Amino acid sequence: MSFSRRNFLIATGVAAASSTVLSACSSGDAGGGKGGDKNAPKVTGNKGAEILVGTKADSTGPSPEVPGAVKGGTLYTMDQMDCDHLDPAQIWTSYEFLITPLFMRGLVGYKVAQNGTTTLVGDLATDAGTTKDGGKTWSFTLKDGVKWEDGSDITMDDVRHTFERLFAKFVTFGPRYPQDWLIGGEKYQGPYEGKHLDSIEIDGKTVTFRLKEARGDFNFMLSMRSFSLVPKAHDNKEDYDKKPFSCGPYKIDARQVGKSMSLSRNPHWDPKTDPIRNAYPDAFQFQFGFQSLASTDRYIADQGNDQHTLSIFNEIAPERIQKVLGDPELKKRVLHHLDPATYYYAINTTRITDVKVRQALNYAWPAQQTQLIRGGASSSEIATTIISPLTPGHADFDLYGKKAKPAGDPVKAKALLKEAGKEGQKIVIAFQQSDNQVKQAVAIKNALDKAGFDVVTKQVDKTSFYSQIAQIDNHFDMFAAGWSADWPGGYTALQPTFDGRVIADGASNWPQLNDAGVNKAIDAAAKITDLEEANKAWGAIDRQIMELAACVPDYWPIRNWLHGSKVGGVAFDSGNNGIAITKLFAMK
Repeated sequence: MSFSRRNFLIATGVAAASSTVLSACSSGDAGGGKGGDKNAPKVTGNKGAEILVGTKADSTGPSPEVPGAVKGGTLYTMDQMDCDHLDPAQIWTSYEFLITPLFMRGLVGYKVAQNGTTTLVGDLATDAGTTKDGGKTWSFTLKDGVKWEDGSDITMDDVRHTFERLFAKFVTFGPRYPQDWLIGGEKYQGPYEGKHLDSIEIDGKTVTFRLKEARGDFNFMLSMRSFSLVPKAHDNKEDYDKKPFSCGPYKIDARQVGKSMSLSRNPHWDPKTDPIRNAYPDAFQFQFGFQSLASTDRYIADQGNDQHTLSIFNEIAPERIQKVLGDPELKKRVLHHLDPATYYYAINTTRITDVKVRQALNYAWPAQQTQLIRGGASSSEIATTIISPLTPGHADFDLYGKKAKPAGDPVKAKALLKEAGKEGQKIVIAFQQSDNQVKQAVAIKNALDKAGFDVVTKQVDKTSFYSQIAQIDNHFDMFAAGWSADWPGGYTALQPTFDGRVIADGASNWPQLNDAGVNKAIDAAAKITDLEEANKAWGAIDRQIMELAACVPDYWPIRNWLHGSKVGGVAFDSGNNGIAITKLFAMK
């Protein structure tokens, strides 16, 4: 998932079929850090929390009550970005993943307990899925009594249609795991001409998926919001992206793209069918277009409706982080968490073809300067690898000397450019449009220019950023991006983003790296069934990619979300890697 996906412990799809406990990132409180906070928690040295695979009983509703919760009222949000997509087939960013559970449901999902435990359970399905052959076939049975927002029943036709429409030509963004894994998927063109995909079988209220190879992690893949159900009767193809049909506790009433979106209760949602969502507020009002400094200052002031407001994306502004974390009363309203994502700058290997130039970019990188601009060690830790320390498969290495020279090594970078005959190499870098990114862009340009590059910076709209950089012909040499595993394991930390066979418009191999050695190593690692050996293999592939310098790892995030004083039930969802929006309530 583009900034940022969820991360758990699993060796490969084959190995996990019998697993009942998996591991996701968890927030610790290890000391250390630079940038002004010696007590800042660190990503390095922390480990994963358990993610359980639930039973049929765990998959029944209603969701357990949140202590102290009350029904009614309205909750508001303040964030900079809107959703780029609302068609589940094209959802692949964390912001979209985190807000859409209010009106979307899939076959399975994540149940968050008040103590922080996260469990994979059946959502619209009666359980988290069953396989009898090690993961080559998976079956899910639809619950009784589940309905769409117009009161019509969710049917098995809807289930089949949801997965068959993933193959349609208009679906140009989003994950492609089912398309790649289902038997016959390589030739299937979608359901709109009346043809079905034979590897999706319907028997009564049960759907069975037949895969080319065993995937013990198939049920975790289906937890992605990208595979939420779509009603066949209301599928208007490309236009479905504008306003999806709800089967969750809320429905979309109005939306002004880039400005606002309002939700009200869906009267046809039955909490008895839903083990995940509590749905305490009567309404949600999403507000977009707020820089982090503006939202932070309003949370500090805590006036009017802002008392019932939170941010799903915006964190404490770097300019205010010491003030907020240093104030005991304000700090009570902060949710802290270590994130398993890695933020890096992808290097377009089809434009910057010389590995020495790409290595020079790594040596010259001003990691310490950008960390300080983000708010210091309280907000992030300097990254040296693609796979986060919180992700199984991480190997601890530092090929470009960031630990010794976190401000960069312009001398080494200049020497490499001279060896390559590329002194003065022009580099066009795309940044997400925000006040803080402008500051980081200046620091990066100054450092790279000092090292012998000629840097041009481009600000790109934050909402559509990932869609733009996912175009093969995007005219950028580098671009800021974030990624964490889509579900358990090193496979989804590296395969979607560095496998050369998935290069396409809308895909996530942003560096467009197509290296035969890397591709071969990914295939080999995916077949390893021993967990420890698989993790070693993914760590070795990380190093292999970094030797090719396909990206510049920048940082591992440390999240700090400040919210209004009358927002209750604020908790972290380790499955979707962010605030558990379905547990929130508006205090009286």
